[in-house]
Amino acid sequence: MEIFVFMALNEFQDLLKSIVPHSLLPSYITPTDYVPLNLSVENKELKSVNVGSVQDLQNYVWHIMAKNTGKVAYGGYLEKRGIYKRSDYFNQEDPNTERNIHLGIDLWIDAGTPIYAPLSGTLHSFNNNTNFGDYGPCIILKHQIKELEFFTLYGHLSLESLSNKEIGKQIEKGEPFATLGTAEVNGTYPPHLHFQIIKDIQDYKGDYPGVSNILNLQFYKDNCPDPNLLLKIN
Repeated sequence: MEIFVFMALNEFQDLLKSIVPHSLLPSYITPTDYVPLNLSVENKELKSVNVGSVQDLQNYVWHIMAKNTGKVAYGGYLEKRGIYKRSDYFNQEDPNTERNIHLGIDLWIDAGTPIYAPLSGTLHSFNNNTNFGDYGPCIILKHQIKELEFFTLYGHLSLESLSNKEIGKQIEKGEPFATLGTAEVNGTYPPHLHFQIIKDIQDYKGDYPGVSNILNLQFYKDNCPDPNLLLKIN
């Protein structure tokens, strides 16, 4: 059984590597506009930043972009972060059950930025997840390539992104289908997209864990591989 799971995971990762995706962001964003961002607890610069403050965190992220003459900051897969301590939705007394390990990749860019489908699929589900520090408006697409079914999740969207949506609707590769939300609606974060790949969606609809604790990390690493296998940003 373990060998089967391992081979299936490798097959899935190889499939993601073979896909040529459409950019999630508008065409005016070029490969040189992406700036890597480290929001992990190991980043010593963050010790002087109040990461629980939306404005302070935004000032830091936008400073990193300006310093590197970029238009979008990206990163975060499997990053252990301190920014979730502000919310009871993630925080637990036991450090083993505290959810603080990020399972997607974040693209930090202005609110209102349109989001494009990286590949064709259908609209699996959508929801406004209103817990403090949650996704806010979130859309999940279902894809099937070479008999392999998987899902992509888009979190921290605008409320308008959920308007006139229909489950099962075909979304074409390169089609704009959402925009980024402001802190007032996106779970109280500086504007950014949380993008995550999910192999088995289980029973979730319009939501899926985007942050793990250490106890469940191996399961989520297997079920949610590095999004950059598909996006190929760096």
